[in-house]
Amino acid sequence: MELLEGRISVEAALRARHRKIKLLILRAGLHPETIQPLIALAEQQNIPYKLTPAEEIDAMAHGKTHGGVVALCSPKPALPIEELFKAVAAGPRQSFLLLLEGVDDSQNLGFVLRSAEACGITAVLIKKHIWDFDAAAVSRASSGAFERLPLYVFDQANRVLPKLSYLGITIFGCIANAQKTIYEADFSHSTLLALGGEKRGLSASVREHCDRLVKIPMMADIGSLSLSHAAAIILAECMRQRLSIPPSNV
Repeated sequence: MELLEGRISVEAALRARHRKIKLLILRAGLHPETIQPLIALAEQQNIPYKLTPAEEIDAMAHGKTHGGVVALCSPKPALPIEELFKAVAAGPRQSFLLLLEGVDDSQNLGFVLRSAEACGITAVLIKKHIWDFDAAAVSRASSGAFERLPLYVFDQANRVLPKLSYLGITIFGCIANAQKTIYEADFSHSTLLALGGEKRGLSASVREHCDRLVKIPMMADIGSLSLSHAAAIILAECMRQRLSIPPSNV
């Protein structure tokens, strides 16, 4: 079981219903506007809850920023990649996917997911070997996006990317030495963005299956950006292009 901390993360988990929540714990004395929506969601799902002193929650939580709201719950399950293939094949809208590999920091991952959700990403693919992270920290940093976004785990890129390409998705790999910039790419159709970690970038196994390689142009020689900042810049450009498409063409 995991301890999910903070009202935003807990409410997102209650609404998403991906986790099995065993117990909702609320600090006694919280404002009714804070706790009543949470209690209502818990009662709808037959989830027990209790009001408890602040000291008890502080002893359970990792820090002091939980705001008096925590939940004891199962881990969020990763979805099998086969379900993504089915969703892409059957989906009536343009797919907008994000592939992440080499993420080393739970908070950084959370920031990326927050930007991804805000910019319209429909699903996230995560390399199997990096699935071992602090889920509570990811959920908190993502402002609940971790709870809401469909997350698919894959092992080998050569078993996933060719299939997605066959289903009509253009795969863009983001690397520092690409010839084309993100402002020269067309992200207006079904798209997968592949982002690597700050230390090693995209693996060769992912790069070889990319249809296009693109980079963020730099106005100064600063080396590289953090994953969360790079992701926000690229995702924002994708969103700009996709919002520019007349509805009849989507």
